Amino acid sequence: MRNVIPAMGALQAFEATARLGSFSRAAEELSLTHSAIYRQVSGLEGRLGVQLFKRVRRRIVLTDAGKEYAARVRHHLEQLEKDTLGLISRAGIGHNLHLAVLPTLANIWLLPRLPEFYKVHPDISISLSVRTLPFQFADHPYDAAIYHSTRPWPQTKGIRLFSEQALLPVCSPIILKDKEHVSDLPSLQRLPHLHIMSRPDAWSAWYREQGIDYPPELNAGPRYDLFSMSISAAIAGMGVALVPLFLAQRELNSKQLVVPWPGKLTVQESYYFGYPENREPSVALRSFEDWLLGITTKE
Repeated sequence: MRNVIPAMGALQAFEATARLGSFSRAAEELSLTHSAIYRQVSGLEGRLGVQLFKRVRRRIVLTDAGKEYAARVRHHLEQLEKDTLGLISRAGIGHNLHLAVLPTLANIWLLPRLPEFYKVHPDISISLSVRTLPFQFADHPYDAAIYHSTRPWPQTKGIRLFSEQALLPVCSPIILKDKEHVSDLPSLQRLPHLHIMSRPDAWSAWYREQGIDYPPELNAGPRYDLFSMSISAAIAGMGVALVPLFLAQRELNSKQLVVPWPGKLTVQESYYFGYPENREPSVALRSFEDWLLGITTKE
C-alpha cells in the first residue's frame, strides 16, 4: 500500500507550485532550481496518471483534479508539520515553546515583556501563533495558550493571569472638538460606535449598565476583528471604541485617546495561561509559567 504514496519531495514541490502558481516561486521557497521543481511535478503527474496542471497562455493553472489533490496534500503536510513541532516541543529539544495567543494581548502586553524573560532564560525560544477562538490541544501543535475566558478550559491546567475588569469608551480628542468629554449621553450617541466582532453585544451591555436604552441605529458602526484595529480606528478619529483599559493605557497616557464618558462595562472574563493536563510540562514550560506568575503578581 505504501508504494502508492508519492515521494515527500514530489508532494512538497506540487503543493508549493499549486499554492504559489509558479514553478519559479516554488523553487525559491524550497531552495531548489526551477528545473528540479518541474521534474518533481512532471514525475508526480506521470506516477499518478493524472494531469494536475494545464497551461493557459504563459501561466500554469490547476486542473479540477489538481485543485482537489492540492487541498488534500496541503492538509496532510500541515498536519505532519504540526505533529513534528508538537513532538519537538514536548521532548524539550532546544527548549522551544509554541504558544497560541490572542493577537492584541500579544502585541500590547506580552511581547514588550518578553525581553525580560529572555534575560533570565536565554536558552528558551518562544514562538507565537494567533488563535482567537477556543481549540483542542490534541488537534494543534501548541504547548500552551494564553486565552480569554470566564474559567479555565476543560482538561487543562495553568494559571489565571489577570482579570479584564471592565471595558470603557475611548476616542480621539479630535472628534470631541477640543472638549475633554461629551456633556451628556445623547452627545456620545451622535459619535460613530466601533464594534468588535468577537463581542457583538458589548455596546448594548454598556448602555444597559448605564441605565439607558441602546439606540439600535448604533449597530451600523464599523466592525473589527481585533481590539488593536478598534484602537487604531479610534485614534484616527473614526469613532468611539469600547476596549479594556490596559490595552489602551499607552494611548490614553499620550493623549492620543481620551475617555469621553466615565461609564464602564464590568466584565467577568479573565486572561489565562493553560496547557493540557494529560501532558507532562517541560522544564521550559514550567519556567515560562513561573515567569508569567511572577510578573502578574507584581503588576
